[in-house]
Amino acid sequence: MVTMPVQEVKRCGMSVLDESLASGPVYVIRNNSPKYVVMFAETFHEMEKSLADARIAASEADIRAGRVTRGTADELMDELVGG
Repeated sequence: MVTMPVQEVKRCGMSVLDESLASGPVYVIRNNSPKYVVMFAETFHEMEKSLADARIAASEADIRAGRVTRGTADELMDELVGG
């Protein structure tokens, strides 16, 4: 994990982040704790896609295992509010 104080980013600008990003995401530290994570946009989009794929796989597993209830939106609302 690459960390960098926010003061260094303010002092040196984006160039200091560009150098550090070669090693992966950079955690920017503010008040002694990680406050921000900076990463390349491509890395972020890959992460989003992986997460979406995992959610789809979990949903498909629920369907195969029979953990799905079919009904209307009104029936769901009735079930949720106890009506």
